[in-house]
Amino acid sequence: MDPTASAQDLELERFRDLLSLLARLQLAPRLQGKVDLSGVVQQTLLEAHRACDQLRACDESQRAAWLRKALAHNLTDAVRKLRTAGRDVAREQPLEAALERSSARLEAWLAADQTSPSQRAVRQEQLLRLAEALARLPEDQRTAVELHHLRGYAVAEVARQMGRSDGAAGALLVRGLKGLRARLRETESG
Repeated sequence: MDPTASAQDLELERFRDLLSLLARLQLAPRLQGKVDLSGVVQQTLLEAHRACDQLRACDESQRAAWLRKALAHNLTDAVRKLRTAGRDVAREQPLEAALERSSARLEAWLAADQTSPSQRAVRQEQLLRLAEALARLPEDQRTAVELHHLRGYAVAEVARQMGRSDGAAGALLVRGLKGLRARLRETESG
């Protein structure tokens, strides 16, 4: 095995949780059960692996932008396949723009107005850690945190989306944020 290819694969693998998070945020909850998001993410990483020569010359933020664009195209294709399969799919919004907005919301959640290359690198690393920590939460807590903090849903809407009471949704949010903070502290110290 080519050691350069292996290192490139490991570098790309770091983006898996972030791509999964962005895919979940862009697809309406009613479509998430109909689209194989892990397959879409895997396809995106496969395309990145095939483009490794092109990506090798990019810095981490450029690689992340390339991956977001590829993910948007792959999500669009997956939604299109649902439509052609005769399923009821509402109008699709331009996913690339939506992914950019989600990524911007995530970045804003971490830091504001960091413009130097080193600050962008730090922000990208924080974004990857956040996505990894979210992926390690129990699914119901992760969903509640994503809906409330990343999609901007009110607690009542989180509860409605999850089929829970307002109190149960609030408790999931509290436990989810507590777990998220603990996991982020682990990655800082580990």
